[in-house]
Amino acid sequence: MLVDNKGQTSAEFILLFGGIIVVVLLAVYMYKNYMSDLSGEISSEEVREFNVELRNIGNYFK
Repeated sequence: MLVDNKGQTSAEFILLFGGIIVVVLLAVYMYKNYMSDLSGEISSEEVREFNVELRNIGNYFK
């Protein structure tokens, strides 16, 4: 009877850690998709305009 309790406890820990790993992997996958979608929303024209404005501000302080 004592051996069965140890085996059950070990199996529960394995299932618990397996579930945690699955949740973490899903979160990483969703975050990766979110970041790739976010990068597509910024056009190169917006980035160019932003860089020009930064240079203008930098020239103002020289």
